[in-house]
Amino acid sequence: MTEQTRTGFIGLGVMGEPICANIIKAGFGPMTVMDLNPEPVDRMLALGAGKAESFADFATASDVIFLSLPGGPEVEKIVLGPGGLLENGRPSQIIVDLSTCPVDLTRDIQAKAADAGIEFADAPVARTRQAAIDGTLSIMVGGSAELFEKIRPYLAAAAEEITHCGEIGTGQVVKLMNNMVLFQTVVALSEALVTAERAGVSRETLSSILSLGSADSFALRNHGKKAMVPNRFPLSAFATDYARKDISYALALAADMGVETPSAKLAEATLKKSSDAGFGAEYFPALINLVAGTSYADYQKQLETDDE
Repeated sequence: MTEQTRTGFIGLGVMGEPICANIIKAGFGPMTVMDLNPEPVDRMLALGAGKAESFADFATASDVIFLSLPGGPEVEKIVLGPGGLLENGRPSQIIVDLSTCPVDLTRDIQAKAADAGIEFADAPVARTRQAAIDGTLSIMVGGSAELFEKIRPYLAAAAEEITHCGEIGTGQVVKLMNNMVLFQTVVALSEALVTAERAGVSRETLSSILSLGSADSFALRNHGKKAMVPNRFPLSAFATDYARKDISYALALAADMGVETPSAKLAEATLKKSSDAGFGAEYFPALINLVAGTSYADYQKQLETDDE
């Protein structure tokens, strides 16, 4: 692949838009984009991208295609569905799925893509939206070694760490385990922060001291200090309902492997309760409000008070 290889990007959401922007800014293109929301499309057009109105036009215009979609159902529909990418694709194309999807679906898509002469890699991303903006994501890739080398230059525009995890589906395995551990850690942090607060130690104090010892973690330094301490959970971040989707995939994988995961099931149950309490669209560490007994209405009042 060269810098003149035509690129395409479907899914300009919270993570997809900054990833796409960084690939464009790195000089890979021309880039063609698609998204249901016209606003990020317009922002990519301002960076020099083109817009496709149909998957047929998109596939014709793209050699290397990136997907950044909410989850398995969307990826399956866009790649395998009627009028989708495989139906309109051609041999020698490459599809790189940056979404978080079930492992069995990823392997099924790869097998069907291979039958059509199309290469397919799973490359789910980790870290925050700010990391996506800064181009400092961690990306875990599943696919052949040869395909990994082809797509690595593009991924380097969006990530500072790009790891070849193995054959197809292994990127998803690693991402799902990453998120499974993350969600459990955030539940543990919530319980610790609320307990300490009620015992006379502020969230800020506890988080600062924990970060100096063996309880330190990426989750503490980012999700904890930046969201859970100030109790602010923006809508333009990794939402609770997305977290529920990811942990459901992780639990399904564990079940398929015959592994009991009681801690992960607790995290899933906590995320569900948080969503049911009204925090489904908020950044997922909002589950601390569930632990603290803070209702969604009271959380909104707090935001209004803080903004005054």
